[in-house]
Amino acid sequence: MRIGLFTSETGDLDQLAEQAAQAERDGFDGIWFSQIFGGDALTIIALAAQRTERIEFGTSVIPIQTRHPYSFAQQAGTVQAATGGRLTLGIGLSHQPVVEAMWGLSYDKPARHMREYLQVFRPLLNEGRVAFTGEVFNVRANLQLPKAPPLSVCIAALSPVMLRIAGELADGTITWMTGAKTIASHTAPRLTAAAKAAGRPAPRVCVALPIAVTDEPAVARAQAAQFFQVYGQLPNYKRMLDREGASGPSDVAIVGNESEVEQQLRALAAAGATDFLASAFPAGDDAPKSLARTRDLLKGLVGKV
Repeated sequence: MRIGLFTSETGDLDQLAEQAAQAERDGFDGIWFSQIFGGDALTIIALAAQRTERIEFGTSVIPIQTRHPYSFAQQAGTVQAATGGRLTLGIGLSHQPVVEAMWGLSYDKPARHMREYLQVFRPLLNEGRVAFTGEVFNVRANLQLPKAPPLSVCIAALSPVMLRIAGELADGTITWMTGAKTIASHTAPRLTAAAKAAGRPAPRVCVALPIAVTDEPAVARAQAAQFFQVYGQLPNYKRMLDREGASGPSDVAIVGNESEVEQQLRALAAAGATDFLASAFPAGDDAPKSLARTRDLLKGLVGKV
């Protein structure tokens, strides 16, 4: 299982680029930037690529509703070239309260929206042209992108229908607030079966979770419950937590001492996770020490889990 860092897109651009450079120096397989209410993750990645040579860049995840697939293919294809082929594009549907209440857009039939989006987006990326007529999109266009290796696309897929779309039309999935039991019994088998039925390669299962190495797990879980409270209130994540038998985000956080955290990561790998995206959070009173301890363990486990 590959190990990458999951970080925010919010902050000083120079500092964000330096995060990527440090992650590469520390040996991590990848660094994944969120796309919520901060800067543009793809622009950050294009800048950070100039300071690195080998680390994979990922987005986790960019909502599709605010970006037409044509203009998004232009941007993503250009950034893929800027990184020398090191980008994995994670895209998703966001959440109904964000899309409708904040952006004033429709959240009607989100799975249909994602399927049609990929049917426009991927031909533009891979072939430079598309002719598609659907219920959401009607696009006939050509595109000339800078030369680059094929761009890998993963989608945020939690429900059975979204996992089927991920297997048929994407290269895998990126999850959040989804525990090992659910990965093993729901996510990985449904995704793999859909990819196999479509004649596609084995998909990636990128699992993002909060993580803290600590000798005070009860304290850390109480802090995780506070830090990540909002995710337990969003219906899409709540369904995954219910499936796991978790009362909230703190129950799926990876927490414990070095040995206990390593065991939990190995359990994720055994469940079918191909990638772990570490969202480190501070546990206890000494936040810098806690974060450094977590990072040190993760560095030592790269290539060994």
